[in-house]
Amino acid sequence: MKSAEIRQTFLDHFARDNGHAEVPSASLIPSAYDPSILLNTAGMQPFMPYFLDVEQPPGPRLTSCQKCFRAVDIEEVGFTARHMTFFEMLGNFSFGDYFKRGAIEMAWDLIINKFGIPLDRLWVTVHEGDPDLGLGLDTEARDLWIEVGMPADRIVALGEDNFWKAGATGPCGPCSEIFFDRGPEWGPDGQPGDEGDRYLEFYNLVFMQYRRDPEGRLHELPAKNIDTGMGLERISSILQDNVSIFEIDSVQPITSWAEARSGRTYGDDEATTKAMRVLIDHGRGMSFLASDGVQPSNEGRGYVLRRVIRRAIQHADRIGLYPQRQVGPLRELHALVVDTFGAGHPALVEQRAFVADLLEAEEERFLRTLDAGSALLDGVFAETAPGAPVAGDAAFQLHDTHGFPVELTEELAAERGHGVNRARFDELMTQQRERARAAAGSGSLPTEQAAAFVRTAPASEFRGYDELELDTRVTAIEPVRGDEAGRVLVKLAQTPFYAEGGGQVGDAGSVTGPRGRATVDAVLRFDGDQVLLATLDGQLDADEEVVAAVDVAERAPTQANHTATHLLHAALRDVLGDHVAQRGSLVEPGRLRFDFSHPSALTAEQLAEVERIANEHVAAAEAVSWEEVPIDAARERGATMLFGEKYGDVVRMVSVGDGAWSLELCGGTHVANTGQIGTVLLLGESSVGSGTRRVEALTGSGAMRWLRTRAEAADQAARALGVDVERLPERALELQRSTRALERELSSLRSGGALDAALGAREETGPFSVVAWRDDSLGGDELLDLADRLRGKLGSGAVVILGAAEGADKVTLLVSASEDAVKAGAHAGNIVKAVAGIVGGGGGGRPNMARAGGKDASRLDEALAAGRAEVAKLA
Repeated sequence: MKSAEIRQTFLDHFARDNGHAEVPSASLIPSAYDPSILLNTAGMQPFMPYFLDVEQPPGPRLTSCQKCFRAVDIEEVGFTARHMTFFEMLGNFSFGDYFKRGAIEMAWDLIINKFGIPLDRLWVTVHEGDPDLGLGLDTEARDLWIEVGMPADRIVALGEDNFWKAGATGPCGPCSEIFFDRGPEWGPDGQPGDEGDRYLEFYNLVFMQYRRDPEGRLHELPAKNIDTGMGLERISSILQDNVSIFEIDSVQPITSWAEARSGRTYGDDEATTKAMRVLIDHGRGMSFLASDGVQPSNEGRGYVLRRVIRRAIQHADRIGLYPQRQVGPLRELHALVVDTFGAGHPALVEQRAFVADLLEAEEERFLRTLDAGSALLDGVFAETAPGAPVAGDAAFQLHDTHGFPVELTEELAAERGHGVNRARFDELMTQQRERARAAAGSGSLPTEQAAAFVRTAPASEFRGYDELELDTRVTAIEPVRGDEAGRVLVKLAQTPFYAEGGGQVGDAGSVTGPRGRATVDAVLRFDGDQVLLATLDGQLDADEEVVAAVDVAERAPTQANHTATHLLHAALRDVLGDHVAQRGSLVEPGRLRFDFSHPSALTAEQLAEVERIANEHVAAAEAVSWEEVPIDAARERGATMLFGEKYGDVVRMVSVGDGAWSLELCGGTHVANTGQIGTVLLLGESSVGSGTRRVEALTGSGAMRWLRTRAEAADQAARALGVDVERLPERALELQRSTRALERELSSLRSGGALDAALGAREETGPFSVVAWRDDSLGGDELLDLADRLRGKLGSGAVVILGAAEGADKVTLLVSASEDAVKAGAHAGNIVKAVAGIVGGGGGGRPNMARAGGKDASRLDEALAAGRAEVAKLA
């Protein structure tokens, strides 16, 4: 049975035959109700609002095939035949409907009658009980398994692994797992719970029947729930002749591609098998992550994606997929994933071109540093005593300068018998993050506390599209834990405050009661609900009547900027093409920025045309309207949807004019007509990642202030230079040309003086005439010019090794060798690699010319002496 057929058989069994509503897979990016996880790792996680009784499910019985990603297993992939990061989880769920009997009977019918798994290969586990929780053996589940036909001697009672809990408190309950006996070729006789791979768990039934309180006591839930999970890859491996998950039908196209590309065969040797497992898993993982809106970065889920991409590149390189360091393999790998899995996952197809460009750009970026980082790592290994850990400073440099995720360094170090001083690495990373936070000046938000607090009262009713001040009631309030400013979290029955989301910042404003006033600092969004973070002056209490008022002076320009992003989106599509799609935005009172998919920089003419089109629609004072419509109706009308966004069954659709030019799904606030924007002024564009560009703009009075300031500055500069404003660009070019001429003359004088001094350090070593010289007054181009001059003066066998330091933490190294020196065995690239590690850097190059950088100027003289010694070895 093929994987696609297995998936459909499971869903049909529950949806068609047993009255479940089929729910499509949610994004890999989790709901705001679960801020504790970066990515969805289980089939039940998108349903947490239902299990927590925060939202009503669309039905009492649901079934789904949820895409999942387990980042904790990244470094395990390749080493075993069972670890994957990306997988699909089949599941059936009950919310207060059927319980243990229904779950067990339907599971039994599926595995025996639909999948046809032989009874003599099945084992089942139940919870053995826990005296600390006051629980005995789960005899109810055991008896039900016997009733459906499971032999009692193949029902095993296990402990902690058979008790599920959402966290320290909250819903929990025993579970029952179904195992497949893979046979004696996978290990000795035994039972589930034994070490080894023989007994494979493939279906888990969780019986949520308790609530655990903060003291650890269990309370029976009035409505009991069922949560189950069956890994599609695992059940496929069982139904496809007991193969490993890396040999099932759905991943075979990737294996065949890797074999054809590399000329190797899966299973030939350990290195090849490991590399192909990595490509199978990471190829799927990177494609699904990126198609759900994750972009490579150095934080959070973006870092997970970057680790997966770079680990895939490193292992692809090991089997020869990058002989010339040319991009291309990741685009091919991604295409295979889309072709294989796209029918069941539309986002893969919809984002195919964008994700391919994103992966290729990340591939190109890492390939540029792969050789230098690998050379540096080889040098670190050579300097590290056998069995000793790699220095944390070296691991940090590999991460910070060469883009090597520390986990990749740990993996490569382990292959050489080394660990990594992770404590020192983490210390350096913490220092870097603290510097970044200090530079940004950003304060932390109590998101975890707010995520729990939001569930303590009914959802707030948002009225802020039409009302900016209203009478309402405080439904819950509590102080922010450990907050020196004494801030509070507040929930209102009805609220005019827009919660930060969709790129738009949250509203500012106030909540005023009879005995106190709270100034709203932030409005935190939790799906359809919100929490106010406020600074309290006086006293507010739950159930107190209050007046909630939005700060209109901030809302009005924010609305104008948000509508302006819609105009820019449509104008960009007019100028660049329909491939343009929003990738992010920031809408504040004072400015806006808009990120979009496009492979290259915009020309000045394209920017001007985008600005002209946007302002044409501003001048037309077109009406801006919105309506709520079913999601299918919005799709039929061609509404633009945000990449990676999770939409409900009913959506808010915003149109400019009649909607023919701009029609978007958007929950933000907007002006009533485009004339209220005033004007749109583009400040410029830039790159913010692989295949993504950013434009920044001002509107209204902010744009006018910017223009006035620039006009005054131009007028002052023109007066200082004694020309009319109209001649200012021409005069600036004249000054630039004359300045460059003076700089070239000064550089020539400097290198001429350095030439004589450097020649005084000449040494004859066998067939080589060597100069190793330091001059901190010279820049990179001046060092190159000096090297050329020295090589000419030295004559036959010339080898020039130059260094310069700028401050204590920036070093430049350059090695140049004449043609006859190269023939005699000198290699500039090898020499620079040998010495760059001394100054904490890396580099490389051709036999006749190579450069390197470093961070430790105190050891530059030592590095130059080492370079001279390297040449002496060749004599």
